[in-house]
Amino acid sequence: MAEQGIRDFLFAKRKAAERYSITDSAVLPKNTEIEAALVEYQRLFGREAHEDQLQAQRAVACELMQRLQSFKPRLVGPVLTGTATPHDPVLLHVFADRLESVTLELMEQHVPFELNERRVRYDTERVVQQPCVTLDFDGQNVELIVFGIDGIRQSPLSPVDAKPLRRADLATVESLLLAP
Repeated sequence: MAEQGIRDFLFAKRKAAERYSITDSAVLPKNTEIEAALVEYQRLFGREAHEDQLQAQRAVACELMQRLQSFKPRLVGPVLTGTATPHDPVLLHVFADRLESVTLELMEQHVPFELNERRVRYDTERVVQQPCVTLDFDGQNVELIVFGIDGIRQSPLSPVDAKPLRRADLATVESLLLAP
């Protein structure tokens, strides 16, 4: 995951199991164990480069969050938790009455983008395709996942621990940038 940019925990487990000829899925690590190992790997190998890259990703998040304040942006995922690799996009949740509101704002600011969809899980049975705006900003890949206005009240589940995904507002992200 650290070296090849694999973001899907299940795919990473299957790939590792195949590489080491493991057929019993019960012996595979939990997602939380994989994330802990990723943190340790990043601490041991290339710590300074990782911290620089994470700061750059968080700075991009701050800049975009300031530009998109009217959509109450929230940083989520590896850039927030500190486990991002250079392959991870900056993930922002934005909240709008319509997708077009977000895309019009980006067009007014002359920010090129593409429209996609992203799967988000709310519980074991409810998986929803959310509109997603992808863009390159200051050399960083960014994904803006667009939720309805009331989507700010219920966070999707984390792929790591299946708990509600932690979301950070602009003030929180700014404080992360200032932290040593």
